Amino acid sequence: MGNGDYKYPAAGVECAHRVAVPPPQPFTKSLKTSLKETFVPDDPLRQFKNQPASRIFRLGLQYLFPILEWGPRYSFQFLKADLISGITIASLAIPHGIANQPPILGLYSSFVPPLVYAMMGSSRDLAVGTVAVGSLMMGSMLGNEVKANEHPQTYLHLAFLATFFAGVFQASLGLLRLGFVVDFLSHGTKVGFMGGAATVVCLQQLKGILGLDHFTHGTDIVSVMRSVFTQTHQWRWESGVMGCCFLFFLMLTKYFSKRRPKFFWVSAMAPLTSVILGSLLVYLTRADRHGVQVIGNLKKGLNPPSLSELPFGSPYLSTAIKTGIVTGIIAAAEGIAVGRSFAMSKNYHIDGNKEMIAFGMMNIAGSCTSCYLTTGLFSRSEVNFNAGCKTAVSNIVMAMAVMITLLFLTPLLHYTPIVVLSSISIAAMLGLIDYDAAIHLWKVDKFDFIVCMTAYIGVGFGSVEIGLVLPVAISLLRMLLFVARPRTSVLGNIPNSKIYRSVDQYPAASTVPGFLILEIDAPICFANAGYLRERISRWIEEEEDKLEAAGESSLQYVILAMGAVGNIDTSGISMLEEVKKSTERRGLKLVLANPGGEVIKKMNKSKFIGVLGHEWIYLTVGEAVGACNFMLHTCKPEAMADDSSMV
Repeated sequence: MGNGDYKYPAAGVECAHRVAVPPPQPFTKSLKTSLKETFVPDDPLRQFKNQPASRIFRLGLQYLFPILEWGPRYSFQFLKADLISGITIASLAIPHGIANQPPILGLYSSFVPPLVYAMMGSSRDLAVGTVAVGSLMMGSMLGNEVKANEHPQTYLHLAFLATFFAGVFQASLGLLRLGFVVDFLSHGTKVGFMGGAATVVCLQQLKGILGLDHFTHGTDIVSVMRSVFTQTHQWRWESGVMGCCFLFFLMLTKYFSKRRPKFFWVSAMAPLTSVILGSLLVYLTRADRHGVQVIGNLKKGLNPPSLSELPFGSPYLSTAIKTGIVTGIIAAAEGIAVGRSFAMSKNYHIDGNKEMIAFGMMNIAGSCTSCYLTTGLFSRSEVNFNAGCKTAVSNIVMAMAVMITLLFLTPLLHYTPIVVLSSISIAAMLGLIDYDAAIHLWKVDKFDFIVCMTAYIGVGFGSVEIGLVLPVAISLLRMLLFVARPRTSVLGNIPNSKIYRSVDQYPAASTVPGFLILEIDAPICFANAGYLRERISRWIEEEEDKLEAAGESSLQYVILAMGAVGNIDTSGISMLEEVKKSTERRGLKLVLANPGGEVIKKMNKSKFIGVLGHEWIYLTVGEAVGACNFMLHTCKPEAMADDSSMV
């Protein structure tokens, strides 16, 4: 069967185009093409081809450090915009930073990592820093081995080590072009997981709101609520009133800025304003002597080195590695998703693998300079975007503001009330509970909603690991079911056309007498070959019973529409051979329509085309029906099985 040839079924019938077999390729070339499409579909090396060594070196540096590409074109107009944006997000970074435990680490993490990301990141709008969800995950997983209040130094060193392995894992995925791994976290999984984690973080802030000294180390809702309500005699009303007032203020400013986007800076400045007002209130009223807890003394100075403190020989090394991998993939997925959402608004492209490298390197650098896990934050990036940032220099400006705070302003934070920081955390976390997305999932896809709720309940009432593993496992099971139980549907003819569509989707489509036209909507492989064989047999039996009951003409042809079958393996070909034998025993003829290039190539190599007959493969369902109809009315049935004059 030569490529580009035509075949003529018989005189008086429109010619049916022959299905071409792709030219044969060596196995090594085919494998190379498949691997390239899987791991480097965007071909990042194309710009290096046919270039002198000096230019390849320069392009390589620009690939790893995008700042070398856009930096020479940087202008004073860009600087003015980035300066305003950087100062604005610094007003968020400082209060959010000291809301971490211990507070100084949050400030450290808003200094070094943003500088690294500014040089290596490809997003113009992403603002980086510590994320409460990542801190929750790290606290949950490390807390199972080491209690932070019992062994603070050991816990802190393990946290740095977990951050180091998170960075190594992220950078490795990026360098090996394996960034697609984060795509295994479905939208429903991310919505549910982030919502569950945000709920737990909000409830944990009740410790600060109520002024409690002792609190549970558990991260599930039941443990947190038990800890809250078993200590009702220790609730401090002064702290509770202050916390509710500041939370109301923060939520009010957020609502105002949402209704009036031009005033985005109101909600952006609200956390820093709350810190300043709360500190003044405590200082003037000496509320710290009446039950209101304050931060206390913070160490002045820049990030102390922590490379020598990474406990690679610790007995908890495996726990740190596991924690780093889990938190690293969640942080990378969140950061890439945030960066892409803003890149779409400004119509530029973000390379997920380059972002993974940037995240990895900033976390490796952070782990060596006393920083927690960092990634791109939606709330901070949204403010950066609305403030009109032009480049990643806004992160540098933010880092410089944090540097000034670390060098000179930390004594001013002495009287900052813990309750204000708890209010800031709650206000930030409430934005991660996406009710609208959950409702949308319910309306569009109930299964995705189940995945979402599984993640939410798993995090909220189980653990971080349960909330991550269960929904991912359910999503993968669903994907396997799509392959193992592909949809098959009966096609009918749209009136006054040669178009054939599902009779379930198009009620106007009518079946053709003497024909059973079935469409297979998935690749045929070992996982579904047996099911498809049985399903096709059931379709044939049901169609024959229906025709017999209606007293209509008997079935003559079974046409398999294979346009959606992207690939087939040897099990699939064996299935087609068995279907052919089964149809012949029933006195029917099997016809294939529109098999893809990979499918026709494998059928040709396996000699199945010769077994089926070249004349029973057509380019479209319409051609197959037309040719078979002609033969049905002009040829004897016994002659149709071996009509060499058709070729």
